[in-house]
Amino acid sequence: MIFAGTPEFARASLSALVDAGVTPVLVLTQPDRPSGRGKRITASPVKRYAEDHQIPVMQPTTLRDEKVATELKAYNPDIMIVAAYGLILPQTVLDIPARGCLNIHASLLPRWRGAAPIQAAILAGDKTTGISLMSMTAGLDCGPVYRAEALTINDDEPAGSLHDRLAKLGGDLLVANLQDVLEDRIAPVPQDEAAACYAGKIKKQDAELDWSRSALELQRQVQAYNPVPGAFFFVSADDDREATLRIKCWRSKQVTRGDAKPGTVLASGPDGVVVACGSDALCLLELQLPGKRRIAARQFSEQLDLVGRVLP
Repeated sequence: MIFAGTPEFARASLSALVDAGVTPVLVLTQPDRPSGRGKRITASPVKRYAEDHQIPVMQPTTLRDEKVATELKAYNPDIMIVAAYGLILPQTVLDIPARGCLNIHASLLPRWRGAAPIQAAILAGDKTTGISLMSMTAGLDCGPVYRAEALTINDDEPAGSLHDRLAKLGGDLLVANLQDVLEDRIAPVPQDEAAACYAGKIKKQDAELDWSRSALELQRQVQAYNPVPGAFFFVSADDDREATLRIKCWRSKQVTRGDAKPGTVLASGPDGVVVACGSDALCLLELQLPGKRRIAARQFSEQLDLVGRVLP
């Protein structure tokens, strides 16, 4: 067996396999990359786990290289497990394992194919999501599904919390069904193409709060982009109205309001910073000034008084 994955979501499945006594002969993960404020070159969570457990690691920049395919064939894998790997598997690689490639996807396929299914589910206001074990094909998350298990999205749950619960569920579902997949005791079911929808890659600008939108939409943004990249808005600095501060919002709640121009700061104090939206208002509960730590609304209001201002 070969395992291919990169972030913490994938590490959870690799750990579940090893804990169950199923250790891959090889781990594929993306090359080390700069991370954090200092941009230090950092190994992925999957690589660190593999090295801690003496599992060989390969970090190709692409899988379209014939030399890479030849190296993978030498391992003669029965199956390749793929979880949030981040590189496209060409058909030449998909064909290498005798039992094909099995993907652990963080949604109930065919809903939310693509790169950011957790965030997409929150942004759409979905009440449930889950994990799908899918037989990989050349298309984007469109292969038949072996098993799927649903999970309820809690009210006001940030993406980070949902990610962790889905990561654990993914590992559990993989371990529970892997042997059945290998021994053909379950058959994958084709997806309903008519029900497919897509979750594209997240860009930083996606997380900017647009006060002309409804408070409900903005509340979902705050949840979906916590912790990455973090919902944000701009405000002019107190001492220089030409300068702007980029402020992150980590927690919020929707509240009702009277008539006011979207972006108007209606209140600021211990109960939150209340901003008028296209409909209703958003009460900001936890914020972060540039270069500072996260703080509660009470502390933020003492440092920066926004009441009466109209945010862009």
